[in-house]
Amino acid sequence: MIIDFHTHIFPDKVARHAIPKLASVIQYSPSMNGTTDGLLASMEESGTDLSVVLPVVTDPHQFDSVIRFASEINESNAQKAGPKLLSFAGLHPVCDHYKQQLQLIAREGFKGIKLHPNYQGLYFDDIRYMRIIYTASELGLSVLVHAGADPYTPGELYCSPDMILRVLEEVAPPRLILAHMGNNENYEESEKKLCGRNVYMDTSYSLMRMPEEQLVHMIHVHGADKILFGTDAPWSSQKDCIEKFRGLTGLSQKEKEQILWENASVLLGI
Repeated sequence: MIIDFHTHIFPDKVARHAIPKLASVIQYSPSMNGTTDGLLASMEESGTDLSVVLPVVTDPHQFDSVIRFASEINESNAQKAGPKLLSFAGLHPVCDHYKQQLQLIAREGFKGIKLHPNYQGLYFDDIRYMRIIYTASELGLSVLVHAGADPYTPGELYCSPDMILRVLEEVAPPRLILAHMGNNENYEESEKKLCGRNVYMDTSYSLMRMPEEQLVHMIHVHGADKILFGTDAPWSSQKDCIEKFRGLTGLSQKEKEQILWENASVLLGI
């Protein structure tokens, strides 16, 4: 079984404009078109059983439309055969009613929320993020956050290891997931400051960029039971990422199974 814990899709009309625009801004070509059908086709080709979709709310007023699209994804995939999608919810830190929004998210059956400080323009150790994370944790929701550098905001870290450490000290969330191995493009600092902490890390984007020896070492230092397989589709190819991961020589078969699906299945309750 394979669970990809880090993917992105958009409504078809939005994807036609959003994907080319983002590709131009970040100077990076996607491997698929960013639509539901595009991701499902990729999953069929790669043998991915479940993809977790992570919506990003870039404006507080987007909350209703993002939640509606995420709910539609979950409802349409609940009983279908073959590859399935499961969407997290999204939330913007600059909102007036974050508790009510999180309660709605929990009532609707979402498993977690995605935060993206770079796109939301707020540092991760801001009190507004801490309040959201604290309340989400009380409600049993996982919280996945973009961690480290992002080409959308070159030269500006909105979620650094030091900020993460402050959140861990103040809030101690039990289900915090750090994308991109904890500190995108600076994995040495992530290993030094974050490995061994009570956080999960996903392999999205990092898997195809880190030297194999460094990735395997970091997994062993942090613990394979706290690593989630992710691709960052459509920005990375699911097929290529799965082949790369399965080919890692420094991990046991048990460790690979933990990362490919076992850890994710516990967080998702499946």
